[in-house]
Amino acid sequence: MKDLVKIAEQVLVSCLGVKKEESVLVITDDTRKEIGEALYEASCHLGCEGMLLVMKEREVSGQEPPKAVAEAMKAADVVIAPTAKSLTHTSARIEAAAAGTRVATMPGITKEMFSKGAMTADYGEVEKLTAKITDMLTKADNARIEKDGMVLNISLKGRDGVPSPGVYKEAGKCGNLPSGEAYIAPLEDGSDGEMIIDGSMVGIGKLESPLHMKISGGKLRQVTGEKSENLDILLKNEVNGTLCELGIGTNEAAILNGIILEDEKVYGTVHIAFGTNTSFGGVNKAECHMDGIILKPTLYLDDALVIKEGVFQV
Repeated sequence: MKDLVKIAEQVLVSCLGVKKEESVLVITDDTRKEIGEALYEASCHLGCEGMLLVMKEREVSGQEPPKAVAEAMKAADVVIAPTAKSLTHTSARIEAAAAGTRVATMPGITKEMFSKGAMTADYGEVEKLTAKITDMLTKADNARIEKDGMVLNISLKGRDGVPSPGVYKEAGKCGNLPSGEAYIAPLEDGSDGEMIIDGSMVGIGKLESPLHMKISGGKLRQVTGEKSENLDILLKNEVNGTLCELGIGTNEAAILNGIILEDEKVYGTVHIAFGTNTSFGGVNKAECHMDGIILKPTLYLDDALVIKEGVFQV
């Protein structure tokens, strides 16, 4: 526990810039209490007004927390949330950021991840690359992903890229920890083609064999492959099946381990997600937000080659 508290102190200072007497709210669930308690202890050691809220595990990523938790988030200076399911794309997180709260979400974090891999990155370097890719996403009208002879075209016109560099020191800044990605909400009806997901997928974990997805009019029309039945919620309705995110991993220390929090940060990977995107510039509010990782992709933004088979070209 002492080691976890020491790491937690470093995280609070280097990534969130917590200051003495600031209010730091730790939100966790029954599955991640040990990490939550370490962060709470660390906040108290740093002279902050530490608070710990433990809730029942959410059923899916993107599901709202209880109303009392959402209200507390808006009132804190800093919120850090080690949970099983993601609070990143919830209205509670959006409203807390709008109120000036600095928010770091840690969906699926484990004790091992807390001390290794992406958490150990040089976040100064992550921040630089993330800013560069975010700017490219903002300026692009279209993206094209190529993998194993398949092509997926995605319209980005009028949407802004979002940086998640793992450094959130200004009021209203928020993102994942560990982090290292640039992402964007595509036009909800602007994605067409086929793609292979071969890294990991929310609802399944690390993939032993690839998933094959067919997308038209911005909606997931078909998914085949081992354990694809775990993704039935995406085919339940078109809102859940809307392609809602394009993301690019920028963290060289990140390791593919089947937990999406770290997997989507792996350097040179691309991920697409389905479901809710209202928290980062989209208009689709669904019952879920589910990401899939594409390994060694080739990515073009407005015909400029950004990644070639997993290697950055910029």
